[in-house]
Amino acid sequence: MSVHVEVVRDATHEMTEALRRLVPQLSTSAELPDQKVLHRIVGSEATTLLAARADGKIVGLLALAMFPVPTGVRAWIEDVIVDEAARGQGIGEALTREALSLAQAAGARTVDLTSRPSRAAAGRLYERVGFATRSTRIYRYTFGSTG
Repeated sequence: MSVHVEVVRDATHEMTEALRRLVPQLSTSAELPDQKVLHRIVGSEATTLLAARADGKIVGLLALAMFPVPTGVRAWIEDVIVDEAARGQGIGEALTREALSLAQAAGARTVDLTSRPSRAAAGRLYERVGFATRSTRIYRYTFGSTG
């Protein structure tokens, strides 16, 4: 299978449909994105959306967030999604390697990501590509919580 990774530059109907098909495979609680959401993503200076195509069909997505802070350029990989029917065929790796290349070209010294322990295959992929676990605590604030 030949995989081609591209930067998504336009909020097309095809890309909106791909998002709506793929996002539920990553999150059961996320709202289905619409074309307005896609416009917001592709119009953001901080976010680069990558799409992987196999045989012309969009089979994977990855969001790369990059932003300057006083200590340098930060880069985060978020929402890596590979269609269930296309997993195990190098699509996640192709997306990740392209994101790393873009981050390096933008001046980032590191790229961070998080992955749930239950996503063992994803963890193996990230380690194979060269990511290492960090000794850190991740904190999350949830709006609307009564914490």
